Amino acid sequence: MDKPLSHVLLIEDNPGDADLIRLRLVEAISDVEVNCVDRLTTGLDSIEKKQPSLVLLDLNLPDSKGAETFRKVLSRAPGTPVVILSGQDDQELASKAVHQGAQDYLVKGDFDGKQLARAMRYAMDRQALLTSLDMSRKQQLEFKDQFLSHVSHELRTPLTCIHQFVSILLDGLAGELKSEQRDHLETAMRSVNQLRHMIGDLLEATRAESGKVALSPRCMSIADAIRQAVAMFRASAERKRVGLEVALDVRTPLVYADPGRIVQVLTNLLDNAIKFTPPDGSVVVSTRLFETDKEFVYVSVSDTGRGISREGINLIFERLYQDANAIDDSRKGLGLGLYIAKQLVQRGAGRIWVESQAQQGSAFSFTVPVFSLDKLLVPVVSDGGKLRDVISLIKITLKHRSHVAVNWDGSQQQCLELIQSCLYTGRDLVMAAPSDGLNQDSFLVIASADMNGAAVIEKRISDQLHLEEEFKTACTLETSVREMQLPDAQAGESLEAVVHGIAEQIMHSPFMQNGNLSSASNSKAKILIVDDDPDLRRGLNLRLRANHYDTAYATDGFSAIAMAQKEKPDLIILDIGLPAGDGFVVLDRLQQSAHLSSIPVIVLTARDPQFNRERTMKAGATAFLQKPADNDELLGVIRATLAPAWPGTMSHATN
Repeated sequence: MDKPLSHVLLIEDNPGDADLIRLRLVEAISDVEVNCVDRLTTGLDSIEKKQPSLVLLDLNLPDSKGAETFRKVLSRAPGTPVVILSGQDDQELASKAVHQGAQDYLVKGDFDGKQLARAMRYAMDRQALLTSLDMSRKQQLEFKDQFLSHVSHELRTPLTCIHQFVSILLDGLAGELKSEQRDHLETAMRSVNQLRHMIGDLLEATRAESGKVALSPRCMSIADAIRQAVAMFRASAERKRVGLEVALDVRTPLVYADPGRIVQVLTNLLDNAIKFTPPDGSVVVSTRLFETDKEFVYVSVSDTGRGISREGINLIFERLYQDANAIDDSRKGLGLGLYIAKQLVQRGAGRIWVESQAQQGSAFSFTVPVFSLDKLLVPVVSDGGKLRDVISLIKITLKHRSHVAVNWDGSQQQCLELIQSCLYTGRDLVMAAPSDGLNQDSFLVIASADMNGAAVIEKRISDQLHLEEEFKTACTLETSVREMQLPDAQAGESLEAVVHGIAEQIMHSPFMQNGNLSSASNSKAKILIVDDDPDLRRGLNLRLRANHYDTAYATDGFSAIAMAQKEKPDLIILDIGLPAGDGFVVLDRLQQSAHLSSIPVIVLTARDPQFNRERTMKAGATAFLQKPADNDELLGVIRATLAPAWPGTMSHATN
């Protein structure tokens, strides 16, 4: 036994039994301290003040009865052995107590001091063994996490090279392709993407098992998440001749969840549904509300596939389980998608289940907590009345088509009202930009939200304007979203004055005057690529030069600093895992240099974003992308980063 039996807490309301047990303990064990209390509440207070070596517990006390008594003690002292003392020789109750975590169950009057002391020592030994086994399991999980993280990193770098060069060929940057060659390359690209998703699933499953899945819940539109997920599968469903429909209850409220994780759950369910649905079948994503359960929105993904066997229903959410009835064998994964979906839903306070009948299809459903409208966005003002750090800017540009521009009747007010209707709180500000003579109208939304919250608003605005026939036929809609750090407010300055002051500066800045954000970047900007993989450098060089950027190279941390000082690049693409000074060393050196600290840095790394994104952003990075990054995403982040700045300090973030 590792710990001495020095301090015993006896919770017993019968004075005679308490005195007898105390006497027997003192006779059997030298130097033992016995603290006796007659109420559960007093016992719990005693545990808070001084953690006992062991608890002797009577289940039937004046303020608590039965198994609930034990559960309360266990929750307050989870690592402390508990021995139940009872006046009843109840085998069923004894078995239940031990099953729930008690180390022993003794009947009063059936033991002497030596027997009680022996039972207590055995209880201590068993608890110590359980603690050791639990620590060993945690160490094994930690080792597995580290191993998979390392393997993932090593796989992602060559995978990025394959992805880069296949996309270069597909985009015709190395010459025109024949039809058969394009088919072969598209097959290769599908396999690359499948492997990328497998690597991600392995890491997600491991995080879920060890309880390390990170969630960032906020108020969000479940309808937008559904549309986003469905859009990802529209093309693949059409190729398979599978109908893909959305059926949303018009009363569907906003929910409280992590938008990225909800989309991840939906994509896992949609991927599964399309995989098991034959041609000419259908998949429907729907939402439902129930009067009996108003705290949740019910989301369902149903299909007309072959259904799931009775055995399969019991195993469908288990790790590595794969049903043999897949219609599309070419899209088989590792059997982790539904397991991950279950973990994500449960971590978000929801539940997930499946209903299925043979040859009639399946319906996977999950619940998401409802949230109130007035808490949708992170408020600009905190509870203490002080300004929060971050707001976001959403720019909407309506470029009028030449053949209708002369007929444009100045419906700026109508557009303003439509945009205003897409906002969720009175704290958000929308205004029209001064006319620029470029045959376009621009509007600015200052949203009390971070990038993720602003993206939800931007999507709602875009969808709403596209629904309006007048705007759809007369204009081309362009939108862009940027995050901005608020300046410190002057003494006595109101929130409205600060925000309106920012708005006036932005209205006359290049951000509003130079058209769309993505087109404002310098097409001849110089980009320094810092990566120790020569193939990846070559692929990025081809891609960036094809998009009219000049490039320079560095292969390690120290040469990156030297090249930055020599070339004065407009932007740096930086890997983290570098020889001779890793990416964090580079970021630190850049921040310390008066001449280099203003150079934006996009981190492009194989490392896990869950554990590295926040650290890199705090170290001074502008954006974080995980290899292999989608080319459109990478180029979009580059254009946004190189766009002219507005007053204040900007930061960019991307998932």
